[in-house]
Amino acid sequence: MDRVRAVVAMSGGVDSSVAAALLKSQGYEVIGLTMCFNLPDSTTKRPFCCGIQGIEDARRVAHKLGIRHYVLNMQKAIKEHVIKNFCREYIKGRTPNPCVRCNQYLKFDILLKKALALDAKFLATGHYARIVHSPCLAGRQARCPSIHGQAYLLKKAKDKTKDQSYFLYRLGQEQLKHVLFPLGNYTKKEVRKLAKRFDLSVADKLASQEICFLPDSDYRGFLKAQVSTAIKPGLIVDEEGNTLGRHKGIAFYTIGQRQGLGIAKGYPLYITKIDPKNNQITVGTKEQAKKSEFLLKETHFILKPIKKKVAVRVRIRYNHSEAVAEVSPVKDKIRVKFKKPEFAITPGQSAVFYDRDTVLGGGIIEEVLA
Repeated sequence: MDRVRAVVAMSGGVDSSVAAALLKSQGYEVIGLTMCFNLPDSTTKRPFCCGIQGIEDARRVAHKLGIRHYVLNMQKAIKEHVIKNFCREYIKGRTPNPCVRCNQYLKFDILLKKALALDAKFLATGHYARIVHSPCLAGRQARCPSIHGQAYLLKKAKDKTKDQSYFLYRLGQEQLKHVLFPLGNYTKKEVRKLAKRFDLSVADKLASQEICFLPDSDYRGFLKAQVSTAIKPGLIVDEEGNTLGRHKGIAFYTIGQRQGLGIAKGYPLYITKIDPKNNQITVGTKEQAKKSEFLLKETHFILKPIKKKVAVRVRIRYNHSEAVAEVSPVKDKIRVKFKKPEFAITPGQSAVFYDRDTVLGGGIIEEVLA
């Protein structure tokens, strides 16, 4: 009997390496595929995926597992779908999330299509999240966007401290049908133990940094190199409009930021608003940086869209706790209103909706209303 073929996106890190090892141990025919972006390696001790060292580590693991391994150059794709957006958003005074776009356009679009072209049934990654098949009861089949009567639900990982479901909310039913998250039911500690049990050379490798195309985590230096002519200094004002100082360019700042403002007023000041039209930054107290209501654009729902006002739990950044909010459709957008004000609601970031441990969907924060 032929084995089911699965392509594993291997970054050279411990997570994707263990994902490949687990699938092979479960009887899959595994092929490793590593994305390459022609990026320089980090000069710090912390590694990052998709660099030369990552490719070599992935190749070494593939050899150990006895699986085929290929490198796919996606330099053009990351520039077109991720880096251009990253620079454009910062110039507009917004704070983008490149990992969300990488998952949407690279891993679970281009890479998934490559996997299917290799006659694989699945693309697997080292993400900490779970996919659960559920009978499609909502809408009684006819109106339910399911695959063969089955709904594919995206859920949080067992290890809540490593859960990455936030970054995956833009996946749809057709993608989830062909995706595997082998680490979803493991903790990070258990994954490390598995790496040693499989005798993988990356068992003790440090976790990679968050943004792969910033090998030294210097996004300001990156923006200077990419779009320096679009970055202009301007005024920093308080909530009453009084001038307190000057900023070096709105691209270098984000909502809620406290450090690096270069001004003092006898108490902590936080960025409460970034105005790209007037090239101006407003600062205030921490309480003034808390807001309750905002609009989402580019909304996406994993199973079915929200069509009326409902209460859900919403996360406005990856490292933020979820909070209860009322969400309601407004034409092609979603209005979100928290029960209690939340700190640093930031245009450009994703707001993701949860029902307990199930991801419902989300969108990009467009405008803070109140």
